[in-house]
Amino acid sequence: MAIASNLQNIKATLPENVTLVAVSKTKPVSDLMEAYDAGQRIFGENKIQEMADKWEQMPKDILWHMIGHVQTNKVKFMAPFVQLVHGVDSLKLLQEINKQAAKNDRIIACLLQIHIAEEETKFGLDKTELQAILASDAFHEMKNIKVIGLMGMATFTDNKNQVKKEFLHLKSLFDEFKNQPTENCQLSTVSMGMSGDYQLAVECGSTMVRVGSSIFGGRN
Repeated sequence: MAIASNLQNIKATLPENVTLVAVSKTKPVSDLMEAYDAGQRIFGENKIQEMADKWEQMPKDILWHMIGHVQTNKVKFMAPFVQLVHGVDSLKLLQEINKQAAKNDRIIACLLQIHIAEEETKFGLDKTELQAILASDAFHEMKNIKVIGLMGMATFTDNKNQVKKEFLHLKSLFDEFKNQPTENCQLSTVSMGMSGDYQLAVECGSTMVRVGSSIFGGRN
């Protein structure tokens, strides 16, 4: 029952406006079902094939979030069911999600990933690229996606001040762009914060946190 009590403990620390994504990558369906039975309905996976396998086996009221880096050629495998794609970092990927969503007669929600970390390895857009995508004709023509927010991953460091600075940068970009809604872009979600730093992220304005090891225990 550790998973259920872990979930309760985390939810008790989260404000009502913050969505908890249970990061279930690499975990067996039995673990996910334990979280499901404890009331969790939003699960985050980082591999499309693994997510699709779990989707087939598990109850259909689960909301599946794709939190990993997405390859365009894999989008079609999640398009029938994915609820939110977190790491959208290019116009090309948006176009593919839009195309596959149309084939499935769906509108797929997306978060645009902003590069906030000082590490080169993290994916994401900078402010200029974000601006360019949102202003482009190609973006405005997409009828089967909806950009509902921004997402970012802070530098993996114990330096809380640096992490805070990165979170606040993402929040300020969100505040700047949220008042420019178009039909397929209405920013309401700031997704930042993971097991190690989600409380700081919430203090900085996060409305969606991705927590894995604190719920399911460490990964092998």
